[in-house]
Amino acid sequence: MGTVHARSLDPLPMQGPELGVQPDDIEAPGVAREPQQEVLDNKNVIVQRVHIDGLCRTKDDLLTHEISGIFGAKNLIDVMQKSHEARQRLLRLGIFRKVEVVIDTSQGEDALPNGLDVTFEVTELRRMTGSYNTMVGNNEGSMVLGVKLPNVFGRAEKVSFEFSYGTKETSYGLSLFKPQQGNFERNVRINVYKVTGQFPWSSLRETDRGVSAQLTFPMLKTSQTLKWEGVWRELGCLAPGASFAVREESGHSLKSSLSHAMVIDTRNSSILPSSGGLLKMHQELAGFTGGDASFLKEDFELQLNKTLLWDSVLSASLWGGLILPIGDKPSSIADRFYLGGPTSIRGFSMYSLGPQSEGDYLGGEAYWAGGLHLYTPLPFRPGRGGFGDLFRTHFFLNAGNLCNLNYGEGPQAHLRKLAECIRWSYGLGVVLRLGNIARLELNYCIPMGVQSGDRICNGIQFGAGIRFL
Repeated sequence: MGTVHARSLDPLPMQGPELGVQPDDIEAPGVAREPQQEVLDNKNVIVQRVHIDGLCRTKDDLLTHEISGIFGAKNLIDVMQKSHEARQRLLRLGIFRKVEVVIDTSQGEDALPNGLDVTFEVTELRRMTGSYNTMVGNNEGSMVLGVKLPNVFGRAEKVSFEFSYGTKETSYGLSLFKPQQGNFERNVRINVYKVTGQFPWSSLRETDRGVSAQLTFPMLKTSQTLKWEGVWRELGCLAPGASFAVREESGHSLKSSLSHAMVIDTRNSSILPSSGGLLKMHQELAGFTGGDASFLKEDFELQLNKTLLWDSVLSASLWGGLILPIGDKPSSIADRFYLGGPTSIRGFSMYSLGPQSEGDYLGGEAYWAGGLHLYTPLPFRPGRGGFGDLFRTHFFLNAGNLCNLNYGEGPQAHLRKLAECIRWSYGLGVVLRLGNIARLELNYCIPMGVQSGDRICNGIQFGAGIRFL
């Protein structure tokens, strides 16, 4: 199974015996040989064969789906373009370390004057790979060790084990990833994990042991995810002086939930976009399939970006969420929303808004947060075209609120409560983009609308993460 020969599914007049590529036909990787003059002169060409060299574990049927589009090419430019697209699809599978393309005129007795052969020279990943890296979360750094078994069954499946040790969270988990042949965006993932986190703003320590199964698939221009998750949760006090409200939440519980997520993302960058928009909607229903927790949870995220004059960017974002307990049992501190900090409403300490007891923040059952941002190049554009382009100046205005609701009062009362005691802030700073992985912010913040019990950060505030308001 060292080679794959793919043939067009449509009946073509040039069909003949399958031929591999001879050693003399292979040029340097990534270089397309100059075809014969009659191929260049002829507007129409025919791809007679596609040959993949270097396979070991990969099954033939997986790759046939990825390269079949090449047979629809009608001219040389089209062949080069579709070959490049097929190469990108092969790399996206995550099973090859290197993929190079060679385009040559057809050879052999059945070769046509306008026939072409396309050869992919691939190098598979090793059966086991290891990794070590650091990761930036929302104001948290962690060290990540991982072991992966790529292409474990020959059809782009992946088994991975990952251990993460962070400033506030330690976790490890085992996962199995299985894509659908011919449609990599449709895939199944199964996870078994344990996560231990510390939440100093609530004097809370939480340990989750769980299993989850999710199906991801595209629909029209959206990405959809269906997920079931079962979690055994253990809550405890992080500090001896934890409030009674936190002590009352301590203990063991079991959550079984079904969730659905929809994402539409047209941004040109997920970290510091200059155009496009994002819409995320997430629903979670707990208790329907058992467990101690019983609630319906809805939240969304909206972001719009527009490029203005002088390479400046105007960005607007809006977040919101609501959790509705089902039955007589109130929502858990582990399921509520939290707000505030350098990644949401700047000028306030991390998750230090809303209901609290004896200095411990308990989260809220409803929230909203909005932001308006203006990103501009650094003055005088130092390092233009290089390192300086990673920096942007940042002017912002943030606002939001977090509270609990009395669900017997009706929607109008809920809206009035969310509109009361609005916290807001404004300021300016510098943003550093770390590739397409994370970003850092150093801002001078002026908090406003401060309520009793809120913790503020008036002045310089540093933020690091991947999701910012």
